[in-house]
Amino acid sequence: MAAKGKLYFGNIVDTNTIVENGAVEILKTEFGMFTPEYSWKWAFIQPNQGEFKFEDSDKVMEWAAENGKQIRGHTLVWHQNIPGWVDAIADQATLTQVVRDHINTVVGRYQGRVYAWDVVNEVFNDDGTFRASVFYRLLGEEFIDLAFQTAQAADPKAKLYINEYGMDYAGPKIDAMLALVSRLQSRNVPIHGIGSQTHLTSGRVDEVPAQLKRLASTGLEVAITELDIRVKRPVDDEKLAQQKQEYELVTRACLDLPSCVGITMWGVSDKDSWIPSTLPDFDAPLLWDSGFGRKVAYQGVDEALQMAARVNLG
Repeated sequence: MAAKGKLYFGNIVDTNTIVENGAVEILKTEFGMFTPEYSWKWAFIQPNQGEFKFEDSDKVMEWAAENGKQIRGHTLVWHQNIPGWVDAIADQATLTQVVRDHINTVVGRYQGRVYAWDVVNEVFNDDGTFRASVFYRLLGEEFIDLAFQTAQAADPKAKLYINEYGMDYAGPKIDAMLALVSRLQSRNVPIHGIGSQTHLTSGRVDEVPAQLKRLASTGLEVAITELDIRVKRPVDDEKLAQQKQEYELVTRACLDLPSCVGITMWGVSDKDSWIPSTLPDFDAPLLWDSGFGRKVAYQGVDEALQMAARVNLG
């Protein structure tokens, strides 16, 4: 990826995977950028007001530093994984101060050590309306301005992203995102990138290149931040062959788009994916099987990269 002018090919990591036999060597040898899966989320870092717990997040940062890896911080403001005390806040002034304190403390701790932050995550419902989170209920759309402005002050060098799923095909959610980014830009909010999570369903992948281009039309960086392609059960060789082609298509979509800086997978082995437990009709979403063997999907990514190399040389 770096040889093609991109910044990284990445994955998720946390205190469990950095000691998991099979996973850790793949993480060290195949990936350069890491997103903490759980330990940097609000409920884990500040479970009680003013009580910050950095033991696990520090372990992830230390592992990344020891292995020469970079970190994408994930995530500062999200409607999920927030403790009950935050959700129970009932007035604007208190919530504003709480958001500032949390972002200043977390971003400030890792100032200069994080490439990018997912400052706000999943603000939209599928119909393009705002989620009725405590942040939106009390502060309206301006909670996004607050989060980005606070994050920039805490680490002026970090890239600041808005992250969202379901922007892989035309529809109200990506339309809402483009309109929001335009408004943020008109208010001079310091936003640098859009993260498209890209949790995909095999058989519904073809629109990804076109939608990435729409996101890039904002002039911001774009990144594929949580890639997996789930396959309908029962999984067979024919479906895996299709998944290979789809991984190649998505990889090429980023390679072909100058403002796409990189791709992050959402897991190493199929056995550790969130898909089977959350969406039990689907399975096999990643590049390695349950025994950490490379699937044909891995070849799809590799072939996209090799093809790009030949084009660059030729």
